[in-house]
Amino acid sequence: MVAEAAEIICQQSVSLQYNHHHHDPLCVSKQLEKNDLFEVGTDSSTSAETAVSIEISASEMVLSCSCIQTTLIEKPRSEKALVTIRSGSHTDVGPRRCNEDEHLRIDDLSACLGSLYRWPVPSAFYAVFDGHGGASAASFLKNNAMRFFFEYDALPEISTVSDSFVKELECCHRRAFLLADQALAEECSVDSYCGTTAITCLVLGRHLLVSNAGDCRAVLCRKGVAVQMSQDHRPTCLLEKKRVEDLGGFIEYGYLNGELAVTRALGDWYMKDPSGSASPLTAEPEVNQILLTDDDEFLIIGCDGIWDVMTNQDAISIVRQELRMHNDPQECARELVRQALIRDTSDNLTAIVVCFNAPDERDTMPPRRPRLRCLNLSEEARNKLRSLLEGN
Repeated sequence: MVAEAAEIICQQSVSLQYNHHHHDPLCVSKQLEKNDLFEVGTDSSTSAETAVSIEISASEMVLSCSCIQTTLIEKPRSEKALVTIRSGSHTDVGPRRCNEDEHLRIDDLSACLGSLYRWPVPSAFYAVFDGHGGASAASFLKNNAMRFFFEYDALPEISTVSDSFVKELECCHRRAFLLADQALAEECSVDSYCGTTAITCLVLGRHLLVSNAGDCRAVLCRKGVAVQMSQDHRPTCLLEKKRVEDLGGFIEYGYLNGELAVTRALGDWYMKDPSGSASPLTAEPEVNQILLTDDDEFLIIGCDGIWDVMTNQDAISIVRQELRMHNDPQECARELVRQALIRDTSDNLTAIVVCFNAPDERDTMPPRRPRLRCLNLSEEARNKLRSLLEGN
């Protein structure tokens, strides 16, 4: 069952007041997190009992070319409950003069493909292309991604998504990366010194397929814990270093052949053998596949400009907290980019946030004010309190 809806999120500001009875400032944030409320930090100099007022508001409005799409899919449970796949994305030039990043976000892949494939489960497709040496390679891949990934390979019509079908999908995506790489070599509008890293994420029912060549990254949130779904292909990776050296390449000052900061990329044909034989720089992706569960909350897909300045868990915590405030993946992606800018990233920035689970009712309701209890004090206790307050 598939349905689409456009969402308008109203920005709100919520004031929250509570009494802090702990000496340890960490106690407050831990208690709030446990009860699925907003995480709040306090100054260590705060007294033992202090009324604290917190203003919680949505992020600043920033012009964006993206909108939120919504697709309802059947949840893999016996009661056939429905969950919502929602996504949002944001990109920023950062400190660079131009933005060489491109990305693709399709929440309803079945509708996009039309009659080409009729799969029995809903599907979605996402990609980030981080260009270098110009934006033409990344732009070419974005404009032709559907052709390479879904039109060139004739996938069979199926009634169920079996393990063998998922394996065939993995092979198709590997071939798609290599086909796209070869097309870049033949494309006259793309210079041989221009290239791009690429990461794609395909959701097919409960299956998540992540293919990566380069240093973009996908990170899954599983019950609040970061699970990295892709491997960064950089010269500092020992396995990549060995592969490069076995093929006659070398690592110098942290760069492949002293020139490139990644060991896998599409394009950059000045560094590859025109005959198509194996070379130190390859476009072949690593592919990972998992089965999504009810514990999987959302997926972050980002370029290296995000991951250079924050850990996987940092990014997960930022998005999780944002979802509790406004439940808007578009604003989550925007905030992730904003946080990377605050942390002085030196690169272009692109982030996609894909939510898998339906929003929890607790996360969309305004926080309740804490209940206050009136205590009856004896006359002796009141006198002692009055004496203490007057400094006697």
